Amino acid sequence: MTDGPTTTTLTMTNDERTHVVQLLQRTRGDLLAAIEPLTADQWAFQPGPDRWSIGLIAEHLGLVESRLFGQVEQALSAPANPDWEAASAGKDTVIETMLGDRDTRRDAPEKVIPTGAVDRAVAIRVFLERRAHTIAFAETTQQPLKTHTLEHHRPAYGTLNAYQWLLYIPLHHQRHLEQIEEVKRAPRFPSSDQV
Repeated sequence: MTDGPTTTTLTMTNDERTHVVQLLQRTRGDLLAAIEPLTADQWAFQPGPDRWSIGLIAEHLGLVESRLFGQVEQALSAPANPDWEAASAGKDTVIETMLGDRDTRRDAPEKVIPTGAVDRAVAIRVFLERRAHTIAFAETTQQPLKTHTLEHHRPAYGTLNAYQWLLYIPLHHQRHLEQIEEVKRAPRFPSSDQV
C-alpha cells in the first residue's frame, strides 16, 4: 500500500481524455462549419477599426494552437511539482469560467496577434495541421500530465498543470468561436448574396 497518489490519478482519467478529445474535435468542426461558407468579403470584414475579422481570428487560432501546445510540452519538460495538487486545484473551472467570459476583453500576446498576411487556405491548413497534432497527443499520451505544472502569464490563472494547459486549448478556441458569431451579427456584416 502506498501513501501517495496512484499513477492513474496523475495521468488523464478515461473521462478526462474523452472530454478533452471531444472538445478538440467539436471546436475544430465548429470552426470549419463557421468559416467554410464565407465569402471573401465576409472573411475580411472587420466590425470596427480595432476589431478582428473572421480571417484574423482563424489565423490567430492557428498561431495560438501551437503556442498553447508548447505550454503543455514546457510543463512536461519541467521536473514534477510536488505541490501540483494544491497548486492546480480547481483550475479546470477557473479556465472554463474565465475563457467563457466574453464581456471581459483580453489582448492577445504579441506572438499570436494575426497579421492578415496569411491567406485563407493557409490559415485553415495551418490550424488543421496543428489541431491534428494536439488531438493525436490527447488520444494517446500516458504521461503524468497532472504532476507537471507551468505558470500562466496572467496571474488570475496562476499555476496550471499540463492537463489543464491541454484543456485550455479547446476552451480558448470556443471563446473565439463566440467571437466569430459576434462578427457575423455585426450590423454591416456582408450578405452572402453580395457579389
